[in-house]
Amino acid sequence: MIPRTILWTLAFAVSAAICPTVHGDDEPVSVFRAGAAVADITPQKWPVFLVGSFSRRPATHAWDPLSARALVLDNGSRRIGFVVVDSCFCPRSLFDEARQRAEKVTGIKADHLLMSATHTHSAPASKNGIVYEADPDYVEHMIRGIVSALHQATANLAPAEIGSGTAQVPEEVFNRRWFMNAGGIVANPFGELSDQARMNPPRGKLLNRPAGPTDPEVCFLSVRTVEDQRPIALLANYSLHYVGGVPTGGVSADYFGEFARQITQRLFPDGRVDALPPFVGILSNGTSGDVNNINFTNPRPRAKPFERIRTVASRVADRVHEALKTVKYRTWVTLESVQSDLTLEVRKPTDAQVARAMCFLAEDDESKLPRRAKAYAQWTIMLHEHPGTEDLLLQVVRVGDVGITSIPCEVFAEIGLSLKEKSPLKTTFTIELANGHNRYLPTPRQHDLGGYETWMGTNIMEKEASVKIEARLLELLNYVAAP
Repeated sequence: MIPRTILWTLAFAVSAAICPTVHGDDEPVSVFRAGAAVADITPQKWPVFLVGSFSRRPATHAWDPLSARALVLDNGSRRIGFVVVDSCFCPRSLFDEARQRAEKVTGIKADHLLMSATHTHSAPASKNGIVYEADPDYVEHMIRGIVSALHQATANLAPAEIGSGTAQVPEEVFNRRWFMNAGGIVANPFGELSDQARMNPPRGKLLNRPAGPTDPEVCFLSVRTVEDQRPIALLANYSLHYVGGVPTGGVSADYFGEFARQITQRLFPDGRVDALPPFVGILSNGTSGDVNNINFTNPRPRAKPFERIRTVASRVADRVHEALKTVKYRTWVTLESVQSDLTLEVRKPTDAQVARAMCFLAEDDESKLPRRAKAYAQWTIMLHEHPGTEDLLLQVVRVGDVGITSIPCEVFAEIGLSLKEKSPLKTTFTIELANGHNRYLPTPRQHDLGGYETWMGTNIMEKEASVKIEARLLELLNYVAAP
């Protein structure tokens, strides 16, 4: 049963669909086309302040470019577009504005565009936070970059064939939430010892076992020209938070940008990438809200700056490149896109929690307070003053027998694994931080365990949020998978 909240979207999708002309053998005669492009969204003025920390981190230069990478697919009946942006996260308002502008210049319907952030922690703010403010000029620069990438990708549309595949890279993903032995739980920012799981704990005898799984699968779409099988684009998805190891003072696309460079090198070993349409490598973030690159049980030697970024990107690129050898390409596939707003309750602090937060904010000597107490006190007051609900934009895209779900949160790995298991399509993956940013999304079980990703402020949605989100996405998956 499709919820009423999405009937208008489905009705539009049905009315807008134009079935391709077919021969007697049911082979479509519409030409499948693909195009890709990259726009530079590196800051144009300095300094900027980076997101992903509880302190102000200024940057005065770029270690490597920040980009908006776009892929457009057109099967003659429907045209859809993807954009992945080198940013820690982007608010829905930014993506909504970019979608509306892109529709005007590309003709792609706004609800057929899926936009997401990579989650690099070395990029400027795109929305205001506690210790930083977004520069409106940079936000505008990002929007223009997104639109420009889609515009150019549309202009680059050429007859293409498409395939999909998967690879396994288990060596680089580790659940960062741990059950601890006695003495391993420390007070949270509210002065409580109620957590049962701890994020990024110290290595050693206090470790018990990981509190959740990882998803080692890399899923990807690959498009190439029909005429000479030249690669046009590759859109991959891997559930790894970010890598880090970026020196202070500069912006970086982290391993997402490095993957784009390395997969290009593997596909074009002679360096000849100047032909048209240009090849674009894209890596989106999967369900990595509780997964990072730290090996807690077998610590690795301290790496040099960018060393781990290059190692992870190289390993992922190698596995994908190997998997490409067995991909079967098709000259036409079904394209579908459907979206739905889901209204969720926002967590509300008790009167006692509000009073405690006010006391913390009034204390001048922070050494008397729990670690990061003032930041979480500010979030507590923010939630107290919040209207009470938020609308999350959920989207599902079908590309042949591949389903792509999107969630505007930092999503726990087990949610993505559950969607893969229950999906009616052959291959399914989730792009997180898509079409907005609504903080962390733990499961109810993980919510009960406590820990950083569940604290009030880090997590703002109701306890059952993941259950409701997963149910809605499965409804959308079943809709797009229907004959």
